[in-house]
Amino acid sequence: QVQLVESGGGLVQPGGSLKLSCAASGSIFSLYDMGWYRQAPGNQRELVAAVTSGGMTTYADSVKGRFTISRDNAKNTMYLQMNSLKLEDTAVYYCNANRRPVLDRRYDYWGQGTQVTVSS
Repeated sequence: QVQLVESGGGLVQPGGSLKLSCAASGSIFSLYDMGWYRQAPGNQRELVAAVTSGGMTTYADSVKGRFTISRDNAKNTMYLQMNSLKLEDTAVYYCNANRRPVLDRRYDYWGQGTQVTVSS
C-alpha cells in the first residue's frame, strides 16, 4: 500500500501562486509514477501533471507554462508549483501514485485531496 497526503491548498487571488505537496509513505516511492489530478464540482477528474519514476514530466495543455511538477525521492514527496493561477484552476487537487508491475495489472493510489480556490 501507498499512503498519500496532500497539503498546501488554500485560497489565492487570480495571478497568485501556490505550492502543493504530496507526502508518500508505506511503499517504495521511487518505483511509482506520480501525478496531480484535479476535480471541480460537476466535472470529471482530470490529469494536471505527471512525473514518472524516471523523472519525465507531462502537463495538461491548460497548465503548461504555469505549473511545474517535481519529485524528491529522498523525501518521498511530490510537488506542484502553481503560478499565474486562474479562476478555472479552482478544484480539489489529488495526488496519485501508480505502477504496472505486470502487463495485466495496474495499481492506483490516491490522496484525500486538497482544495485550491482561486477567487478575487
